[in-house]
Amino acid sequence: MSKTPQNVSIGKLPLHVAMIMDGNGRWALSRGLPRIAGHKAGTENLRRVIRATVEFGIKYLTIYAFSTENWGRPPEEVKGLMYILEDVIDRELKELHDEGVQLRHIGRLERLAPTLQKKVLDAIEVTKTNDRLILNIAFNYGGRDEIVQAIQRIIKDGVSPDNITDELVNQYLYTKGVPDPDLIIRTSGELRVSNFLIWQAAYSEWYVTPTYWPDFDKEEYRRALETFAGRDRRYGKVSSNEYEASSA
Repeated sequence: MSKTPQNVSIGKLPLHVAMIMDGNGRWALSRGLPRIAGHKAGTENLRRVIRATVEFGIKYLTIYAFSTENWGRPPEEVKGLMYILEDVIDRELKELHDEGVQLRHIGRLERLAPTLQKKVLDAIEVTKTNDRLILNIAFNYGGRDEIVQAIQRIIKDGVSPDNITDELVNQYLYTKGVPDPDLIIRTSGELRVSNFLIWQAAYSEWYVTPTYWPDFDKEEYRRALETFAGRDRRYGKVSSNEYEASSA
């Protein structure tokens, strides 16, 4: 597998890409299939996207697999999603490990079945020394819940209000030690954040495509990266070009 990014400026590649994998259900319904078939197709596509991420040379990938709000979906769909996660771990762990992917979980594990919790923790342990790609799986994750938990732990640790800074809050988030996402990709065309990485995405660039997740392929991924490479990230400041022009 090639480590060299293809058709993308290496100097402007995002270090961290996050993805909201939306549209599985609509993909299935548009084909007259049950929604769970869309989730299975989306899982198959995830394998291809992870491979492309490695080939492009991106260091961190965070995927939004199951939100804290997804428990409100029909019980059969929720049950199916749990089965898919367990099946993915069983089938894909060895290949991911061989390819140097380190698996991390962000979110709450306690609502998952004990057997599934163990499989997730075992997968994390097996891959913990890999460093070719850090793959954060947001499963039973919610951005607001993450922030609330961080505040609770800060209070329990007796931190003085005067000592609370951006950097300190970062140390209490699930993503501790991971740089904020440079680029967030959302499939299916929806224009909303959906409670995903609310704190971390403060200055992320967004790429929204109408393509449903199962059809999001390497070429569209490349277009997202090229779009990012052409962006001028200002972080609330004026661009360097504007500054140079005003100073001339």
